[in-house]
Amino acid sequence: MSDSADLIAEIEALEEKLARARASITRRFIGQDRVVDLTLSALLCGGHALLIGLPGLGKTRLVETLSTVMGLRGNRIQFTPDLMPADILGSEVLETAPDGTRSFRFIPGPIFCQLLMADEINRASPRTQSALLQAMQERMVTVAGENRPLEPPFHVLATQNPIEQEGTYPLPEAQLDRFLVQIDVDYPDRDTEREILLATTGTEEAQSEQVFTAAELIAAQTLLRRMPVGESVVEAILDLVRAFRPGEPGVSERVAETVAWGPGPRAAQALMLTVRARALLQGRLVPDLDDVIDMARPVLSHRMALNFAARARGDSLADLIDTTAAGLVPTGAAA
Repeated sequence: MSDSADLIAEIEALEEKLARARASITRRFIGQDRVVDLTLSALLCGGHALLIGLPGLGKTRLVETLSTVMGLRGNRIQFTPDLMPADILGSEVLETAPDGTRSFRFIPGPIFCQLLMADEINRASPRTQSALLQAMQERMVTVAGENRPLEPPFHVLATQNPIEQEGTYPLPEAQLDRFLVQIDVDYPDRDTEREILLATTGTEEAQSEQVFTAAELIAAQTLLRRMPVGESVVEAILDLVRAFRPGEPGVSERVAETVAWGPGPRAAQALMLTVRARALLQGRLVPDLDDVIDMARPVLSHRMALNFAARARGDSLADLIDTTAAGLVPTGAAA
């Protein structure tokens, strides 16, 4: 009983801290509450996020603000077609000492940080994109045959323009699967845009303040994994992920005729973590089935693809996920 009381007290204290962090973020990144919550969820889960939106919607501003509020040392890489892996990871240089001896010295690249913004990630070549694969999964990089660990916590927030595809390289499925969530950044509504206009065109702009430290974020990530999850939520996650695999027994006819490939076990792991994060951000101690439905699209949309016939018909992956999730998981049900 004492352990449960301690856990509840720790969760409630974290909820209060997260409310202050959200308030600090929204002073600079106005509106777009869902985008803020999904990005915070990715950090709480210890994962990476892919932000997809048109230029000028504040993606870079959001990442910079998060770096300040969460107390993380951040770097930004502008991905371009001529970017090389060494520009990200770093390289060894040959140095000559005053006594004439020569030795190699490693110069770390910008990936050696705690919050990496990969701006327009799909503009770099596949060779350069692959430089992130080991870092995103194993939190280390291998340069000149030596494994070099990255300082925890390590997160990648990548941006991508959904419209302009000329001169870009689609991200491979293996890399997409390493992103915990895909976050769609849409246009703000009229009232939000008016607030942005007034707040950012004056002589002074509101500033965010640090709420977390890196150590506190790591502690929050550990606490999140201690949150209890009801059996019905676990079963709903399994039902949902397996419902989108075309070769799975009992899969719906619509999915079988529409989906080329479905999500793997990493998607179920991502749902298990993000439903906890959503409950935490909403001030609840335990996730419920509504959390599973709400997180389905951000977690699954980049982990599956429509087949050629479905794309030719103009089918929507988002609509397929939403309708399938709503049919599998009863809304408003208790965990």
